[in-house]
Amino acid sequence: MPSIPSRDALFDQAAATLGHSFDGELVIGGKYASCVRNGNEIYVSGQVPRVGNTVKVTGRVGAGTTLEQAQEGAKICAMRALALLRQAAGSLDNVKQVLRVTVYVQCAEDFTQLSEVGDGASEILQAVLGAAGVPTRTSVGVYQLPKNASVELDMIAALA
Repeated sequence: MPSIPSRDALFDQAAATLGHSFDGELVIGGKYASCVRNGNEIYVSGQVPRVGNTVKVTGRVGAGTTLEQAQEGAKICAMRALALLRQAAGSLDNVKQVLRVTVYVQCAEDFTQLSEVGDGASEILQAVLGAAGVPTRTSVGVYQLPKNASVELDMIAALA
């Protein structure tokens, strides 16, 4: 009988599929904590689609940046949030449930597919965490994001 892969192994598979590494210390964009733990909850600060020192998906979605590019950016944001969560929790196997995700989309004024952008992040969360990766979620269109990122995501998770 085959063994079920750990969530950390599933994370590594998702990173390989995306073609990016999320190992080591992740660059953050300011003077703040990337994660704060309060009891059994971990709050993950907003993550833009940065790999190394490069923001991979920039610009206004619906005006030069496509829905597909924004979904890819949301996937990278989710992977960064999971990497930080893994560092804080010791293992993604220690995550009981992702409680809340907010997805911010820098978009054109007539762009309305905000939930579809967020679906990119949800795909990653569910692929890595299964049912524990199905949070409540809000997707919001905004005028600007840090570093001209197309997408930013923050997260709240509960530990087992």
